[in-house]
This record gives sequence, C-alpha cells and structure tokens, in this order.
Amino acid sequence: MSTLETNSIGKYSGNNVSVDDALNLKSYTTAQRDALSSPQAGDTIYNSEEGTIDFYNGTSWNATSGTTFSFSVDYLVIAGGGGGANGNALEGSGGGGAGGYRNSYSTESSGANSSSEASLSLFASTDYTVTVGAGGSQSGTGYGDGGDGNDSVFSSITSDAGGRGRVGGNGAAGGSGGGGGADGANRTGGAGTTNQGNSGGTGYASSTNSHRAGGGGGGAGAAGGNASQSQGGNGGNGLSSSITGSSVARGGGGGGCGPFQNNAGGGTGGGAGSSSGGSAASGTANTGGGGGATGNNSGGARGGAGGSGVVILRYPNTKTITVGSGLTGSTATDGSDKITTFTEGTGTVSFA
Repeated sequence: MSTLETNSIGKYSGNNVSVDDALNLKSYTTAQRDALSSPQAGDTIYNSEEGTIDFYNGTSWNATSGTTFSFSVDYLVIAGGGGGANGNALEGSGGGGAGGYRNSYSTESSGANSSSEASLSLFASTDYTVTVGAGGSQSGTGYGDGGDGNDSVFSSITSDAGGRGRVGGNGAAGGSGGGGGADGANRTGGAGTTNQGNSGGTGYASSTNSHRAGGGGGGAGAAGGNASQSQGGNGGNGLSSSITGSSVARGGGGGGCGPFQNNAGGGTGGGAGSSSGGSAASGTANTGGGGGATGNNSGGARGGAGGSGVVILRYPNTKTITVGSGLTGSTATDGSDKITTFTEGTGTVSFA
C-alpha cells in the first residue's frame, strides 16, 4: 500500500492540485520498475536509468520521452588517403597524402600531433551517420596525377580526404597534403588540414630532367619528405592509437619517386614509391595511407592507390549498437567498453 507523506495540506480554490515544492516521484531502475507487482493504470515513476517519467497504461510501462541521459563515445576517424602520381623514367612524381586523422581517445594525439579531441555526448535511439572514406584512385598508365581520397564521417566529425600526389605541379591539399611534383616553378607539397594532418614534401627540379624527383605525401604524424637530386621524398609518418585495446599505427604518407629507381619509402600505412621497375605500392586498407608514386608511364605502371579510411567507436559496454544497412563493421569488448570498427560503406548507427 502506498503512503502519502506531507507536512501540511491547505485549501485551494481552483480545480487543480497545487504543490508548493518540487514533486518527487518514486525512483526505480528499469528492472525494478518491471518487477513491481500488480501495477495499476496511471501509476507513474521516475526511471533513474533513462532519466524519464514512466507511466503504466494498464498493460505496459511507457516513457513520456526518449532518454534524457547522454553517454560518451570516443572515436578515431580517418579519411581515405590520396593516390600517388605517375611521372616517367627520367622525371619523378609526388606521393599521396594520408587521410585526415581525428582522435578523441584518452590523451592520444590527433592529426598533426595536436591535442586529443573531446569525446562526443550521444543519446540512445538517435541515428548517427557513419561514412568510411575510400582511398584515392591510382594514376593512369600514362603521365598523370593520382586521385584525391574521400572524407570519413561520424556524426558531427568529418576527417578530410588525403590530397593526391602530383607530377608537374604543387601537391594537392587535403587531410594531409600530397607530395609536389618535379615542375621547376610549381612543386610545393600540398597543405594539410589544421589538426588533421601535415603537408606534403616539395619536389626537386633542375635543368636536367634526370635530376628531378617528387616529394613524399604528408602523414598524420609528420610532413612528407622533400625530394633531393634524383631521390624522391619519404612519406610522412603516421600516428599510433590504442583505441581498440592495442597500439596500431595508421595514417602515413606515400613515398615520392625519383628517376632511375631512386625512390622513397612510405610512412606508416603509406605505399612506397617505384620508378621504371613497375607500379608503386598502394596505401594499406583502413589506415588512410597515401599511395606511392611511380615514374614509368610508358610501361603500363601506375601510381599506388590511397588506402581506405576507418571509423572506430569506443563506448560503454552497457550500450548496444544497431548498425544500419550499407556499413561493414565488427564489435569487440575491451574491459568495460565495446569497440566497433567500421571498414567500409556509409549508413547510420544507433545505440540502446
């Protein structure tokens, strides 16, 4: 039997009930609410798990609103890396830049060695967008640039696509910038996005074609290396994160290309350059690494494609994620958290 406790009861002239102080409803967890014996239609409680006012309609308990409590989600969002360029046997080309790198986990660095970002406060039963950016395309078999990468997205967080490497011009700007080509006037590496990545390296040019080389693509942790005489610049290093429970390095730039196979290595996840020996290496999938550059446009070789991006979410293991169609991912548990890693596609997710 319920007990009504009051300090005083006064007469009120209207037809309504007037309560001078805040009305304090009995508080229950969802399990305690559901365990109440013989609830009656109209019974009302405060749900301490969801922050809602729940009432019984004679058949079931119903909340008067969605949950008013938020929960924190950490993220690592990396965009697709840019593709490397294809020069020729006597002239180098630039490597692709890594995809933008945004990280909120623990005190780890975000892109360009910036401070960790703030976790997101999310609500249950709300749809949030997830997009895993594809890597930039390979260059053609003829003289030409690689392709820019594609953005990755989680809710309000967007990581910018990695910039493509160039043959005869400045590297493309992006999350991390692509390496500059070997043009004498325009060979600067592309700029990286603030707090997402670094700039690409500058190409090297001289009056002798055989001394030209392309810069390395920028990485999440370091700028792409500048080319020197006949030597392509190395791809910039990436960054490591333990958001999945173990440390993994991602987001390196692609290596530049010099003539006569004087090529450069890629950063973490970035493809190494190649010259007249064949096609360059592509960035590693789901690292956002840039593609390596090559210099063999007459032999069917191609610059490397950028590596695809990744979206990783870490949230309390009391929550259950629902993944919509169009997304490929998997969920694991680490201590008191769940980690969901998305490797491909676009769609929405929600939590309960």
